Amino acid sequence: MKKLLLSLLAAALLCGTVHAQQVQPLDEIAAIVDEDVILRSELDRAVGNILAQFADQTDQMPPLPILQRQVLERLILMRLQSERASATGIRVDDAELDATIGAIAQQNGGSVDQLRMQLEADGMTFSDFRSSLREELMTQRLRQRFAQTRIVVSEGEVDAALRSQDGGTQYRLAHILVAVPDGATPEQINVAREKVEGILGLIERNDMEFAAAAVRYSDSPNALEGGDLGWRRIDEIPAAFGTAVPTMQPGGVLGPFHGPSGFQLLQLVDVRDAGGNAVTQYNARHILIRAGQDAAQDAEARSRAEALRARIVAGEDFAAVAAQESEDQSTSANGGDLGWFTEDQFGPEFGSQVAPLDDGGVSQAFRTQAGWHVVQRVASRQAEVDDEDRRNLIRESIGQRKLEDEWNRFQRELRSEAYVDIRIGDVAGIDD
Repeated sequence: MKKLLLSLLAAALLCGTVHAQQVQPLDEIAAIVDEDVILRSELDRAVGNILAQFADQTDQMPPLPILQRQVLERLILMRLQSERASATGIRVDDAELDATIGAIAQQNGGSVDQLRMQLEADGMTFSDFRSSLREELMTQRLRQRFAQTRIVVSEGEVDAALRSQDGGTQYRLAHILVAVPDGATPEQINVAREKVEGILGLIERNDMEFAAAAVRYSDSPNALEGGDLGWRRIDEIPAAFGTAVPTMQPGGVLGPFHGPSGFQLLQLVDVRDAGGNAVTQYNARHILIRAGQDAAQDAEARSRAEALRARIVAGEDFAAVAAQESEDQSTSANGGDLGWFTEDQFGPEFGSQVAPLDDGGVSQAFRTQAGWHVVQRVASRQAEVDDEDRRNLIRESIGQRKLEDEWNRFQRELRSEAYVDIRIGDVAGIDD
């Protein structure tokens, strides 16, 4: 959850997007994306945030026009994903947005007011931050729906992954992608191969660090993070790389490999023992107020949940309030006690509220499919993973790997199908 909140903050700070009607009409248009626009002020702010992040590595940054194009492509993709999410009925209401902002502020060791002041000191209005964060949450919701409808993991895949496990070892990886379009001609494939071999040469001659080469040359959506893929177990690594990674030393580079997306280089950044036999469990109580079908009933349920939270914060006992007011008949008699559970056991919306709390902490009112909740985290612990839990963890890991591949393919399709007219500098031109 900590990683999720920080990634939301980073994405919002990077993009800082705001639609045309929210800024001065004389602001230059950087790109037209279907029926929407990205303004030059948005691009400049996003580029400025990237330059600030790499302030001590300016010699490794690409020339400004290349960086502008990379950042603009990310803004375009974010806008397209947000539009698709909205078109499919995905919404993020103010209550969920407020709860996420509160969690981000808490994770950064301050209050919402302190977060607001920090944003303004960085040149970003709180209103723009909220808009950007809403888009990021909608995109994450779209990705979750995508996973539920397209990703299937078989028991045979789980069995094979269990046989190949090497304990709790995790590998931190980074990659560089030189993309090849669907239906590429032999000439396009050769051009991409020559480019990736040239990049590899720069890295092998120590003319450029791998992360800097990713920022400058990679076509992957995570290029601006130096191609960082995070920590992964062996079952979360594509089979093309998986057998070779355990034999590598940190800093080593594999490839190029030619896959469905194009040519890839993979770097092993680091290795660690994460302890493969334990999982975090939480003990919590909750209050549920069921929401009706229309907006008025939903607003009434939210108001009740917020009022109950206010009573608890003012000093009333959570269990007593839950026993009296909660509409979850299976737990209200026990003061809302949910027992011990893993973060995702009751769904991501619920787990994302419990995980960032301190023991004894009370969440803001938040919405799930069941209705409006208030949660009190009682305790947390590390528990041994039994065989079924281990299979579930492996199944989730395989699903995440498949989701990443399919999501990247979906993003490329989304981009290729869109009308995009880039209006700035050397990168201007129509791409539809």
